Amino acid sequence: MRFFIALDLPAESRQEIESVQQQLKQLLPHLRLTDPNKLHLTISFIGEQADGLRPGLIKLISKATDNLPPFEITPAYLDGFPNLHYPHTIWLGVKGEVDKIILLTERVRDELFKLNIEVDERRFVPHIAIAKTNDLQIDTHTEAKLQALMQDKQFMPIKVSSVKLFESIPDHDFHRHNTLAEVELI
Repeated sequence: MRFFIALDLPAESRQEIESVQQQLKQLLPHLRLTDPNKLHLTISFIGEQADGLRPGLIKLISKATDNLPPFEITPAYLDGFPNLHYPHTIWLGVKGEVDKIILLTERVRDELFKLNIEVDERRFVPHIAIAKTNDLQIDTHTEAKLQALMQDKQFMPIKVSSVKLFESIPDHDFHRHNTLAEVELI
């Protein structure tokens, strides 16, 4: 199975982000938008592992969320990987209780390391991927339009009250996501 751990988004937040996606698509018509039903904030992509690892991953999430209360984040700015001028992924960064996401991510990484699962060591930037692209170069004029798109946006805060274990199933050029487990924050 192809596993990942993530924060799911409520329907209202997905609708707000879909509005940004549509405006983005008008500026950059060749983008491939993330399906609004699959929008999430990834804590850790684990990748292909044996199905038997599922109980261990659920236990890992429970341990990583121990004494972590619910918290709020809010989409706040637009950026890209590796950068906004030559992106392969365009994403929304978040503000708010980002320290709780960082703590959760570090705990998950520590527990994955104990299970001898390779961990992405790059600096973690909490984000919601909203579009993919190939060979796109964004000039300063277009970048200014992208930033203007975000200036007047007032997103509702997202209350994070659980962490989910997902499986990602290849489906032609896309992936379906199934929730395998949900661990509540208390």
